[in-house]
Amino acid sequence: MVDRKLRSVSDHPLAIALLAALLFGAATPASKALLQALPTFQLAGLLYLGAAVGVVPLLIKQKRFSFPWNLGHKTAYRLLGAIGLGGVAGPLLLLFGLSLASAASVSLWLNLELIATVILGFLIFRDELHLAGWSATAGVLAAAILLSFSEGHAGIKAGLLVGAACLCWGLDNHFTALITSITPAQTTFWKGVLAGIVNLSIGIHLDSYTATGYVTLAAILVGVFSYGFSLVLYIASAQKLGASRSQIIFSSSPFFGVVLAAIFLGEAISPGQIIAALIMAFSLALLFFEKHSHLHHHQGIAHKHWHRHDDGHHNHSFPAMEGTISHSHWHEHEATTHAHQHWPDPQHRHEHEDD
Repeated sequence: MVDRKLRSVSDHPLAIALLAALLFGAATPASKALLQALPTFQLAGLLYLGAAVGVVPLLIKQKRFSFPWNLGHKTAYRLLGAIGLGGVAGPLLLLFGLSLASAASVSLWLNLELIATVILGFLIFRDELHLAGWSATAGVLAAAILLSFSEGHAGIKAGLLVGAACLCWGLDNHFTALITSITPAQTTFWKGVLAGIVNLSIGIHLDSYTATGYVTLAAILVGVFSYGFSLVLYIASAQKLGASRSQIIFSSSPFFGVVLAAIFLGEAISPGQIIAALIMAFSLALLFFEKHSHLHHHQGIAHKHWHRHDDGHHNHSFPAMEGTISHSHWHEHEATTHAHQHWPDPQHRHEHEDD
């Protein structure tokens, strides 16, 4: 039943990619409202526990589950890094910044996550970055600085906090991209459960838990839909449209956040925010529509990891699975050298990482 519903949803990849962006963008204005009733640590914990609940349908569909203590050392360390940076530190820094600035500005600052991912990929993970990428980075950073000054003294502090959160999520993105022995949904599940427990426990230790059942449920549901379901929908769209095209659509999520903040929180959209949004939109277009081609060499290897047969790397026969369905099994890669033409994609890797 669950599998049939998910498969029918995936027949409309463009619509579900937009819905994923909308749900993710809604998290910022919703969290801004919830901060009126919940301390930062408690809200961060509840949001990520909700995220874990939200990806359960995808785990059921995949019929494959791994416990962290059964993973290899490399995978375990990467998962631990993703949990610590992406699940514990990132949301806390975001919510502290959100408490100081408008939800609209924070939504736009979240574009820094993609820039952080790209820059870290270039500096640490050997990804390529060309003129369009550097131009996009400069544009988004300039727009972020403009937003900070338009929010006043508190806005500068808020911008730095959100920027630090995006740096954490940029590292989280790379750690997650290198985890091949478990699915993104499983990574999100463990990140949600463990980070949620850590932040909620700290929050209850620092402040008495006084939120009503309604507020608690609302916070969990924001996590379910904005962090859990949005990932499920994004993965479903990426399997049909490809990761790069899905990322282009998903990059609209901060702009949805601005619109929703205006509609539901009554926030006025300032001229500074409009100018910053236009600069960011143009900069992201530069980044996403940059294509380049290069040769690289793959060594022969036999291993088991999560993959699809239409990704240009896995051409072996496996009749039990369609080419567009992600799955895992033992297989061999022959040594080969070929050219890639692709969008700059932080998930793109030239080497196979094994434990």
